[in-house]
Amino acid sequence: MAELTAHALTVSVVSADHEVWSGEAKQIIARTMVGEIGILPGHEPILAILARGEVRVTTVDGQLITATADDGFLSVEHDTVTVVARNAELANQT
Repeated sequence: MAELTAHALTVSVVSADHEVWSGEAKQIIARTMVGEIGILPGHEPILAILARGEVRVTTVDGQLITATADDGFLSVEHDTVTVVARNAELANQT
């Protein structure tokens, strides 16, 4: 069983031709082909196929970053989350 810790995730959201957003986060939620998935620090390694939809990142200071993503994948390993999409754009930053 994975040990829960209070550290952050290192997140990178990229499209085919540019980086959309990167930074430290406490949570990420993305739509996959089998439904929404939530990632917190300490998550088990996973590779998932993205469905068209939003990727929502909550930064360590509580800011919500929302990006739209279309076709791609999400990878989690050692608290590093990489979202690679054919098309991705920053939707808002609050």
